[in-house]
Amino acid sequence: MTVSLPLVFVLGFFAWGAVKFLGVRTWVVVLIALFGFWLSHTFMAPAIESGTRSGVDVINGSHD
Repeated sequence: MTVSLPLVFVLGFFAWGAVKFLGVRTWVVVLIALFGFWLSHTFMAPAIESGTRSGVDVINGSHD
């Protein structure tokens, strides 16, 4: 059985858990999210996308 969840939902769940159970401040979560958006508009974006796709392929077990 395959379950498809948007990445934003999964990351939001982990962020909620970090704030609720680990005591991470909400402003830290917001700062990390904003830094991620900023980083996606830099020259490092292709490397990040490639690494993310490779990680997803490893987890899914698909090989090209």
